[in-house]
Amino acid sequence: MIFDRAIRREFVQSAAGISVALLAILLSTNLIRLLNDAAGGRVAPEAVLALLGFAALNFLPVLLTLTLFIAILLCLSRAYRDSEMVVWFSCGQPLTAWIRPVMRFAFPVVLAIGLLSAFLSPWANMKSAEFKEKLGARQDVSQVTPGAFRESKKGERVVFVEAVGNDITQVRNVFVAAMQEGKLGVVMAAKGHQEFAANGDRFMVLENGSRYEVEPGTPEFKIMDFERYALRSEDASIRPADAIPNRTPLWDLIRDNTRASQGELLWRLGMPVSAVLLALLAIPLSFVNPRAGRSTNMLMAILIWAIYSNLIQTSQTWVTQGKLPFWFASWAPHAVMGLLIAAFFYRRLNVRLPWQKRNA
Repeated sequence: MIFDRAIRREFVQSAAGISVALLAILLSTNLIRLLNDAAGGRVAPEAVLALLGFAALNFLPVLLTLTLFIAILLCLSRAYRDSEMVVWFSCGQPLTAWIRPVMRFAFPVVLAIGLLSAFLSPWANMKSAEFKEKLGARQDVSQVTPGAFRESKKGERVVFVEAVGNDITQVRNVFVAAMQEGKLGVVMAAKGHQEFAANGDRFMVLENGSRYEVEPGTPEFKIMDFERYALRSEDASIRPADAIPNRTPLWDLIRDNTRASQGELLWRLGMPVSAVLLALLAIPLSFVNPRAGRSTNMLMAILIWAIYSNLIQTSQTWVTQGKLPFWFASWAPHAVMGLLIAAFFYRRLNVRLPWQKRNA
């Protein structure tokens, strides 16, 4: 039908704009946090984009759920404001007739939410943790922060550089203090860079500097000037990332009967279900009363979404803590939302509630 194609096109256009806005906000927030970590030396600069991509995959299910809800709500609210709903009802079509086109639009989005929450988000969490462990084990020049003392993992070496070149591997005014065989060695150089040997070993090569060696407790010390001095950068052992529930594959999560795994499984299964229920809720909630203003239904929608999301998170926490059985928590929050949707449809279909008084 022409109507179905037109309304789905409007849904898609609205969802595209909303998703871009929400994605820009979330990416900006995470990017600022990662850049702050990179400036403090906690994250390597070249890892920022990769970690940002992993974070995006993690919060995409929630973003798509909220996008679906708001897009349907805005489009149907516009139909009320432009009196298109009056024409719709005048043709004998009930409000429930909107369920079919809304579900046709929501189906691919819900499918994407299910795939993301069940498979891609756990994979992204695991890869992000492994990436951080791998980068944390590196002891090369790229992790040195200008103007800050950087200590090695084992605490045997402290490095300070005044400035880093544009290509990251070049440094200037380097200070290195290290303990070797009970002797303290201090190296100062005008500049330095990173080199790789044929076997893959990394070296910090310092140029035009001096080395001072002293044995603590004795007055003896040595001074050596050099044109080129190489320090081997040893990587720490890479520890496998912990297999916590939000990083565990779906099939392993199903086979695991621990409370933490059941709580995570409750969240993953609840994401696509909540997307369907919120899409249905947007149909009766989109009613606009000109006397009440245009923002009333939007404020109510945000409030309901926040309560529903907190209810799912609370159920997950209670299952993890053993306060609530999994079989009950898997349907109870969604049943409450289903009853609320039925009540809104019942009210919008102009069916008189039992407790409402009839007009004389």
